[in-house]
Amino acid sequence: MDVTLRYGSDDLSVSLPETTGFQGVLRPGEPPLVERPEAAVAAALENPIDSEPLSRLAAGRRDACVVISDITRPVPNRIILPPLLAALEGAGIPRERILILIATGIHRPNEGEELVALVGPEIAANYRIENHFSKRAEDMVLVGEVGDGVPAYVNRHYVSADLKILTGFIEPHMWAGYSGGRKSILPGISAIETLEYMHGPEMIAHAGTVYGALEGNPFHEAGLAIMAKTGADFIVNVTLNTAKKITGIFTGHPVNAHLAGCRFLEPWCLRTLDEPLDFIVTTNAGAPLDCNLYQSIKGITGAAPVLKEGGTILIASACFEGAGSPEYCKILDLVDTPENFLERLLAREFFIPDQWCAQETYQVRLKHPIWLHTDGIPAADVARYHLKPVASMPAAVDELLAIHGPDARWAVVPDGPLLILKLK
Repeated sequence: MDVTLRYGSDDLSVSLPETTGFQGVLRPGEPPLVERPEAAVAAALENPIDSEPLSRLAAGRRDACVVISDITRPVPNRIILPPLLAALEGAGIPRERILILIATGIHRPNEGEELVALVGPEIAANYRIENHFSKRAEDMVLVGEVGDGVPAYVNRHYVSADLKILTGFIEPHMWAGYSGGRKSILPGISAIETLEYMHGPEMIAHAGTVYGALEGNPFHEAGLAIMAKTGADFIVNVTLNTAKKITGIFTGHPVNAHLAGCRFLEPWCLRTLDEPLDFIVTTNAGAPLDCNLYQSIKGITGAAPVLKEGGTILIASACFEGAGSPEYCKILDLVDTPENFLERLLAREFFIPDQWCAQETYQVRLKHPIWLHTDGIPAADVARYHLKPVASMPAAVDELLAIHGPDARWAVVPDGPLLILKLK
């Protein structure tokens, strides 16, 4: 059988055998596309969920801050932003008093041609756009506490804005349950000190921080708490299909509109299996998400819940930016064995930004071998990171069938973490 795996910008076509234990090519469902999406966004701004229309909310406001996701997220800003900005200006907020704030979290800034690609040339040339820098103390304002007395610092541009708008898209998320909504603030525009709690070893190890779960999820609950303290007037969140086209638009109340989007998405992105698998073939959903090994934990974590103990994860992730940030590479170099690394991490011998994805990776690695096909990281480095480098996906499947047996139960997930996998 021929299967196209999401991989980088060009995808990866592979020919795989159909064996007796093959459980199929598992994909998320595809909701109908939103027709004339820019017009649909404009209409949704005036017919929001549990909120006044944006034009009415914006009337009389002195300024506005519009938070957008960074380049690692496929948010269709060129569709969302024009009607949103037009609504703000139409309501009387001057263009020079509108700030577009990029929610980088702890990621690098998006500048130059990358910024143009993010928002489009017209917006890049005519609006004030700032990147969030989580390590700039002078850019932060204390808004309260989260958890057990942890100070919550949020970007001062957002905090001081008279009208606060969050944009983004909703997809399954390995810690928050679903992305979107409150995540634009925490971690999107929060300080590194606050992120140390949100991405601390106890939070990452918590049983409630999993794909598709909101109730009882401390990551989700902390995000809601900080959003309540910081304030948010309006959100514009969308859902996307596997081709990154808009399937739903959810505007209005920062909590209720987001929950409506999550409820809409859940039946399309959830797949339940009767029995666990011996191995799984998956991806990190292609570009921009499979830009590096740091992000690739999403596909790895998404596959693990349906595997037998010792079952293998075979993931294709382009990693066109390599392993990740300098901090992440430093963390990977600290890993002598997954077991020792996790023990030291939970004992808080150190705290290095980006360690959370390493923690998640090696939590999975303790139970499941991880095989990685990538063009972005040398095979020797992949092996040094305690993963198995794979040159050929079809050859790797043949090898896995030899290891687990010709009747092994296995499946292919071409879209990776866009599909939530569970066992009955």
